[in-house]
This record gives sequence, structure tokens and C-alpha cells, in this order.
Amino acid sequence: MTDLIVRSSPFDGKAEVLIEGLVAEYDGRYGANSRPGGARTEILRYPPEAFAPPLGDFLLLRRGDETIAGGAFMSHDDETAELKRIWTRDDLRRQGLARQIVLALEEAAAELGYTRAYLTTGFRQPEATGLYLSLGYRPLFDTTVDPTLYRSLPFEKHIGAKAGTAGSTAIYPPAASLDEATARVAIVKAEQEAKIAARLAAHRAATTQVAAA
Repeated sequence: MTDLIVRSSPFDGKAEVLIEGLVAEYDGRYGANSRPGGARTEILRYPPEAFAPPLGDFLLLRRGDETIAGGAFMSHDDETAELKRIWTRDDLRRQGLARQIVLALEEAAAELGYTRAYLTTGFRQPEATGLYLSLGYRPLFDTTVDPTLYRSLPFEKHIGAKAGTAGSTAIYPPAASLDEATARVAIVKAEQEAKIAARLAAHRAATTQVAAA
């Protein structure tokens, strides 16, 4: 049976298994009370248009009638796309499916003009850290330090027209404790969310102008 990558959205029925899989994964690893509303609130915090061209994309890997892996990206600015929602079905892991999804996301982001991929993973997801390192992502944290002192582990990689170019973003220093790291992550996320909201607002305004012309 041939695997096929298709475009989707967070609220497409075909994506439900991905959303539920991520909720179970994150709540299982970090606890349902580790964030307000649990993982579901975090995963569904952005509108579907954030994950649709021309700003982003949402891809599923389908095998027949089943979704077996997937991922998405959204826009920070003209240069940077943030990869999100990367998931593989539990019983099909360690078969290269997540790698396939990440590469497909990079290609889709490059087609939209992005030249830098940014992503984060949690401190209790060493498999994800290993995957991103194997794909050439540059860690923006000190890999010799206890990852709990970062909580969220950021990576970057140049893609598209800048593929192969070395990254230059400063490495984040570790926090003094998990609580301090959690507070810092909240600030960084708020800054990024503001960027994403601004991108969405500009896109909506441009779309409205075109429709009114």
C-alpha cells in the first residue's frame, strides 16, 4: 500500500488521530496539569488559517484510509516558519515516518519562500531531540546541560534558498531551575504568539482588501 502525503487542517476529521495522539503524548509525559487546559488547549490554540498557505501548512501521511503521521508549520515572519504538531502513530515509530514528515514540511515551507525552520521539543522527548539533530538542526541550547533547565528545547535550520547556510542565532543560557525555565518559556511563547497574531492580522487585512477591490 502506497503512503501519500496530503494537505489537511487541525479540524479535519483525518487529522483527529494526530490531535488525540499528541494530547495523549504530551499529557502522558508532562502531566495534564502542566499547562492551563492541558495539552489540548495548547495544540488547538491557533486558528486553522495559521496552518494554511500562504502562511503555513498542515500535512498528513496517509496509508490507505489511515493517518499514520503528520506535522505542520506556521509563520513567524517572512524568513522563519515554525514546525509544529509532528507526530507518528505509536505502533509505527522508528521507521523513518517522522523524518519523512519533517523533510516534507521543510520542502513545503521553502516553496512558500521561507529560508529558516525553527522548532522546539520538550525536555522529556529525547527521541525528538535525536531526530532533529540527525536532520541537521542546530540546537539553540547547551546540549551538555540538564535539559530541565531549559524545559523547551529550541532548534533552527536554514532551508530553501539558504539551505546549508550556518545558523547564527545566539545560544540560550540555561535557567537556574525548572520553575525559572518554565517562566522564561512562557515569555518566549508570548513573544512568538504576538508575531503569529500579527502575521494573521496582516494576512486577513490583505485578503479583505483584495475581496473589496
